[in-house]
Amino acid sequence: MPSRWPSYLVALVLIVAVNFALPRLMPGDPLQAIYGGEMLVEMTPEAYAALERRYGLDRPLAEQFLFYLGRLARGDLGQSYYYGCPVPEVIGGALPWTLLLAGSAFLLSSLLGMWLGIESGWRRDKAGDRGLLWLLGLVNGLPDFFLGILFLLLFGVLLHWFPLSGALTPYAGYTGWALALDAARHLALPLAVLTLTNLTDLFLLTRGSMVTVLGERYVLTARAKGLTDRVVRYRHAGRAALGPVTARLGVRVGRLVTGAVFVEVVFAYPGIGGLLQDALAMRDYPLLQGLFLLITVSVLAANALADYALVRVDPRAGHAY
Repeated sequence: MPSRWPSYLVALVLIVAVNFALPRLMPGDPLQAIYGGEMLVEMTPEAYAALERRYGLDRPLAEQFLFYLGRLARGDLGQSYYYGCPVPEVIGGALPWTLLLAGSAFLLSSLLGMWLGIESGWRRDKAGDRGLLWLLGLVNGLPDFFLGILFLLLFGVLLHWFPLSGALTPYAGYTGWALALDAARHLALPLAVLTLTNLTDLFLLTRGSMVTVLGERYVLTARAKGLTDRVVRYRHAGRAALGPVTARLGVRVGRLVTGAVFVEVVFAYPGIGGLLQDALAMRDYPLLQGLFLLITVSVLAANALADYALVRVDPRAGHAY
């Protein structure tokens, strides 16, 4: 178990505490911060008192925090007044689409970034290496939403290769493979954009690590033994080069989640990004709080898993903390 896990536990407690404190630190009473002033104007005193009891606001602050933790443990994140149903239910409807998009982009960008980095580092200063550096440097300079708009105009509007928006064709009634193919066609453009914009940093890190590792004695020894280029490249140099890269995987989740939010908005993809946009536009504070908690805890969990994976790949890292 990584020795940094206690720090992750402290970070989790801080995230939960900030989520609890935000409505209470805002001007006015917490219910106004949660539901907005417009909702409270039309609320009867009985309804207001019922809300105070629901959120435990009629108790001392310490009791309120314990009450809040109890609600979290039961999965009670409050009621979305825009959608008119519990926040977990609203998030649960959008989360699978974001997991599909962000999870696929994470997997593709990680595998492609590491593979291209190993190949590029192996062919340092050759034409293929310089071409990849130029192309990915260009892509890296483009914001997620801008690249999304370019892809939308080129492949959706001009070439008509892919749908312009959504995750499924409305009222098509597809089932089985036809449904999967329809979902894949809608996913293709947002997935391509999110993969490309999250590919470059991992590619550069792997390439740099590979160039360093290729000068190590054990790699030179492997070459002197007459091992094939493929064995030296992947089994000896590539595996060692992926040590520092693995530590970056968890950090990338934060950028990927942020990028997914913008990409989902550009392609009107029905995931967390669209939900966040609606919550901001409608000032649906319970939903915003739920999304904030979900995103921050997800990023924290990804970092913890990356630390665990790093120790598995390179046990020496376990003694570095």
